[in-house]
Amino acid sequence: MPTLRDSKAFGSFSVDDVPEALRFYGGTLGLDVTEEHGLLHLHLAGGATVLVYPKADHTPASFTVLNFPVPDIERAVDELTGRGIEFEHYPGLEADEKGIFRGEGPLIAWFTDPAGNVLSVLQEQLPPD
Repeated sequence: MPTLRDSKAFGSFSVDDVPEALRFYGGTLGLDVTEEHGLLHLHLAGGATVLVYPKADHTPASFTVLNFPVPDIERAVDELTGRGIEFEHYPGLEADEKGIFRGEGPLIAWFTDPAGNVLSVLQEQLPPD
């Protein structure tokens, strides 16, 4: 009998406009994206796939749906800003002028997709002094 442990699970989240999501994820972010039957498949590094599906009464996730670990958060934020991404500033999580939160945990910067879902870039390792 197959078990869930042996299943190739995947994550998913909704958007209100699939063509706009395709432009954002494939164009702005430069991810490998395929579309099939009105659904998007985000093909991420390491072989993971995330399903993005349309939902007419979509409500943006109030939590981070995708985290992108990067070796250099300063560079990643600068590149994404150059592509038109605006970084979020949340009360209680005071970010610097670029939008990078430098508190406890990894360095992290949050942004949203066109549907309002929260994404992040994060740097798990601090650069050596």
